[in-house]
Amino acid sequence: MRHFLDLSDFDAERLTSILDMAAAMKSGAVAPKPLAGKTVGMIFEKPSTRTRVSFEVGITQLGGTPLMLSSSDLQIGRGEEISDTAKVLSRYLDAIMIRALSHKTLAELAKNCSIPVINGLTDLSHPCQLMADMQTMRERLGPLENQIVTWFGDGNNVANSWIEAAALFGFELRLAGPEAYHSPAELIAWARKKGANILLMEDSAEAARDATVLVTDVWISMGDAEGTRVADLQPYQVNQKLMSLAAPDAIFMHCLPAIRGMEVTTEVIDGRQSAVFDEAENRLHAQKAILAHIFDENF
Repeated sequence: MRHFLDLSDFDAERLTSILDMAAAMKSGAVAPKPLAGKTVGMIFEKPSTRTRVSFEVGITQLGGTPLMLSSSDLQIGRGEEISDTAKVLSRYLDAIMIRALSHKTLAELAKNCSIPVINGLTDLSHPCQLMADMQTMRERLGPLENQIVTWFGDGNNVANSWIEAAALFGFELRLAGPEAYHSPAELIAWARKKGANILLMEDSAEAARDATVLVTDVWISMGDAEGTRVADLQPYQVNQKLMSLAAPDAIFMHCLPAIRGMEVTTEVIDGRQSAVFDEAENRLHAQKAILAHIFDENF
């Protein structure tokens, strides 16, 4: 059985094969139906646009049946143990994708399921997003190991998955933000031990210089208190001045939704270097390849 919980669970060769499949699916070169006759449950503890639509469409295109399950639809919303829910759903479904508030929920679900579980997002990581991001980088820039990626902002779940990706795919990763907002030190240490070139930087201009990818995310995630976050992160807004310091062919990425005028300016997100809508589309293709990976024993 193959779960897809975090990038760190895989080696670069396996993830690259998934990316190759995603590219083949996007081009129309292959159109497998590994989900024919199968039902995939989609549990949402947090609202979603891209995760909900891309998974539902992808499951259907692969021949399967998606089943939408909000936390209010399930007895876990009334206190049922995750382990009990997992054991029951394993009797009905062929796989589960969950967008969870807590990574502990994901881990408990996967531990007790006898079917594959896919991480659609937790508070600690967002591996499906990073697979779409890697696909977008390959399309727009070429080999991943040649890139210099700068993350602007706080060390949130997406930043954590960027750190894992840097350890696996070999690109330089600069984390630009206040020291108090960096990703967990133990995660950075793990990535460096794997050989990742990760730089912690507080000067946004220096971090942007000659980078091939500038990437950010919302500063206030669902459930977070604003506090001083906006003021603290304001120097790390991605604007045209920062883009001008990057490599001439650099791209801008954002997992969306974006708060225009906060973490990124409208000029950048709608500009010629923006790859955000290619990135959003690639959620569909990358996730189809992940689904094919967990169901196709020959893949």
